[in-house]
Amino acid sequence: MLTTTPNLTRPDDSYAALIAAHDGLTEAESHALNARLILILMNEVGDHATIAEAIRTARETTGSAA
Repeated sequence: MLTTTPNLTRPDDSYAALIAAHDGLTEAESHALNARLILILMNEVGDHATIAEAIRTARETTGSAA
């Protein structure tokens, strides 16, 4: 079961770190950073079913689900 309730130990610090990581990057570099981060976190999760559920959940909440 995917955790969809707040679960970060330091959410403000985590958000600030993410924003700071993008400082000085072009839009293309920023997209590449996001893609690398996503792949690293997918590897950390490891379980395909959980990753697939997270992708579905993210897609559904964008308002542009196909």
